[in-house]
Amino acid sequence: MPSPTRASGDAMTAATASARSPVAAGALRRLLADRRARWALAVATVLVLFALLAPLLAPYSPSAQLDIVRLQNRPPTLAHLFGTDQYARDLLSRVLYGARVSLAVAALSVALSATVGVAYGLVAGWAGGLIDAVMIDALLSIPRVLLLIAVLALWAPVPVWALIVLLGLTGWYGVSRLVRAEVLALRERDFVVAARALGATPSQIIIRHLLPNVAAPVIVAATLGLANVVILEAGLSYLGIGVREPTASWGSILQGGTEAFAVAWWAVLFPGLAIVITVMTFNALGDALRDALDPRTVRGRR
Repeated sequence: MPSPTRASGDAMTAATASARSPVAAGALRRLLADRRARWALAVATVLVLFALLAPLLAPYSPSAQLDIVRLQNRPPTLAHLFGTDQYARDLLSRVLYGARVSLAVAALSVALSATVGVAYGLVAGWAGGLIDAVMIDALLSIPRVLLLIAVLALWAPVPVWALIVLLGLTGWYGVSRLVRAEVLALRERDFVVAARALGATPSQIIIRHLLPNVAAPVIVAATLGLANVVILEAGLSYLGIGVREPTASWGSILQGGTEAFAVAWWAVLFPGLAIVITVMTFNALGDALRDALDPRTVRGRR
């Protein structure tokens, strides 16, 4: 038979969950009512489908040199909608396969950074002390881009999985700071004080009460982080220290295209457009999510 303390804690958790249901439904309605969010969701869905279905949609292998003599730096035609590059490779195929790599690197690294950042932020905000001081004084002072350039330049060539880990483990500081601030604001609220008075352990309070309340800002930060990582990966690959040939990513395609930009402008245009569209899409989606999850922002704009 469950103890009264445990029964009270379970009842409070159930009541909190039922109270969040209409909040989540209202946020979804506000999100779908936003024209900008609908467009962003549609474009993001198309981008993801292009990445997932690249083997079916791409007319050629991304690394196949079709005819190095006759098809080198050919402009867009019906046979090659995006043209070919200096190695007679079909650019449409490379852009489609590049979407798989660029979006996968962004999604997996953001998932890793969000997981580490949420865990550290929860502990730092709840416990404080040395953990909190280390995060503020040391970790947030590390310049991410310079650190990545130094590590990737020394460790070359870098496999894709290692690039994902490096991007993830150097991108969680902002998320942890955001979560820590939310926990500091929540840990003295009535529902946390009540849970503590009922005998809930710190781990139960963090998992049942604090974690669900920090989910909304983390989702917004992760969505905006996708756009940032797409740019970061493209920049590192453009410098030759990220994804390298023959693996196709939007950044590595840009790097190869700039070498022949004077005679093959299309080799830069199409991967560049893919990066711009992707970044604008996730930025718009992140802004729409922030407005939908925080009604005070919407009321403040009226």
